[in-house]
Amino acid sequence: MDRTLDRSDLGALPRAGCAPPRPEDGGPCRARWRRAQGLRREEVAELCTTSADCIARLELGDGPRPLERMLAAIARGLGLPPPDERDHPFPLAGYRTARLGL
Repeated sequence: MDRTLDRSDLGALPRAGCAPPRPEDGGPCRARWRRAQGLRREEVAELCTTSADCIARLELGDGPRPLERMLAAIARGLGLPPPDERDHPFPLAGYRTARLGL
């Protein structure tokens, strides 16, 4: 481990980490009208192959430090372009770099 856990920046990642996918890109179905822009937690969780509860805990800065596998799934799910952006969540969680294949 290189740094301490940066909960505020790590929690902002699911909210600001990507442009919302379009349904034609294979993303989750979206309603035509919404009060708030962007994806719902459940939709982000579906893209990242994790639970909405995990995404909520990450956003709220609650719970234990996320595993590297979870960070890799979030980076893939949010469509962060490799390698610089995909490596961004790892230092925020206190890891040096991504050691898993993304």
